[in-house]
Amino acid sequence: MPDSKDSVSKVARLLYTNSGVGVLALGANGVQRLWKWSRNEQNPTGKPNSGLLMANDVPENPETAVPCIALSKNDSYVMSACGGKVSLFNMMTFKVMTTFMPPPPASTFLAFHPQDNNIIAIGMEDSSIHIYNVRVDEVKTNLKGHQKHITSLAFSTALNTLFSSGADAQLFFWTADSWEKKKSSVIQLPPGKAPVGDTRVQFHNDQIHLLVSHETQLAIYDASKMECIHKWVPQEALSSPITSASYSCNSQLVCASFTDGNIAVFDAESLRLRCRIAPSAYMPQPNSAPIIPQVITAHPQEPNQLAVGLSDGSVKVIEPSEASRRWGVGVAVTADKSGAENGRPSSSSAANKSTYINEPPIGESSKGGPARDCQNLGVKRKLPLCVNDIFERLYCESPVFLYDLLQLTFFCKVEWRAKRVHLVLFDNTLLIRSRS
Repeated sequence: MPDSKDSVSKVARLLYTNSGVGVLALGANGVQRLWKWSRNEQNPTGKPNSGLLMANDVPENPETAVPCIALSKNDSYVMSACGGKVSLFNMMTFKVMTTFMPPPPASTFLAFHPQDNNIIAIGMEDSSIHIYNVRVDEVKTNLKGHQKHITSLAFSTALNTLFSSGADAQLFFWTADSWEKKKSSVIQLPPGKAPVGDTRVQFHNDQIHLLVSHETQLAIYDASKMECIHKWVPQEALSSPITSASYSCNSQLVCASFTDGNIAVFDAESLRLRCRIAPSAYMPQPNSAPIIPQVITAHPQEPNQLAVGLSDGSVKVIEPSEASRRWGVGVAVTADKSGAENGRPSSSSAANKSTYINEPPIGESSKGGPARDCQNLGVKRKLPLCVNDIFERLYCESPVFLYDLLQLTFFCKVEWRAKRVHLVLFDNTLLIRSRS
């Protein structure tokens, strides 16, 4: 997205192309931009292009509009809206093929039918869901049941159903042939919390388990029974509201972003925390205006790569370092400032920051037992070039837990060994805490 500090240009929706060689971002101003980084003779390094623009029909006052976007399975078409008519774009020419569904009511969520690209489920701001046939320009049926605008739609081919969520914190289960409502459920909100905010749903690869995200929680449902199996609520270092969440491409991980800039990676089966990515790993230098990760999405083939759309209009592609290649193994994360190379962020640029902290799951220690309070060792200093001896002595006295890295400007690598910790770090500050 353009480097703009105007609030209307924040990234509201973010998708990888199904081929995995591009990222499509829709801004709150109705403008969508596609970045591609495929390697070819014209682009031997695989550097992302500057972004190809497609503009939507927008109302006079777009501040209250809800941007929405969906991509066809073959990457041939993208449809999107931002308070105005729904536009269907050709992804080869970036031209509008047709427009439909003029407001009121405005569209708030879009989803292609998994077996027929001509059938589209359209969530509306009046809480209804339209099942629309693009080929004949006709609304086949109109689904009603929610009390507030639709915030998410997801099809399950295994269950032959459509799941919907709304700003009323309700979940509905519709058959995908007769379009009858079969079941409904209300997500469990904290006491005193009003049913407001976006609720998002996404299916696991098995098309049975359903990820439900809300600013107050992450939950895994058995969609066949509409039962919540696992639930995680913001806590401790990750106590800020959730802004977005997504399954990884293999459905083994769940990544989530928070209003304070943190990103968390969980095991999808149990929602056990694997690691936390600090804001300084991918955020620009601190400035007066806070930057919030608005939306997060996962690469369709690389289970450990994710992209984050920020409130300043930028998009960051993030993955673990080359030494690890997986989240939660105790080495640094690298984030590319401007995009990615060969579909992966570069770890050689001096602009990269490495502040990935591999924390044990909350409530557990690194040895698997109950967690104990961290006591500050009081070691906060400029480190010399040779630091192995310092760390070896600290480790022999008591186990050292690397809790936070501050003001990093160079690539950092942390490795746990049998009785010592090796750190490659130059002229930076390190805060050390101990778990005895």
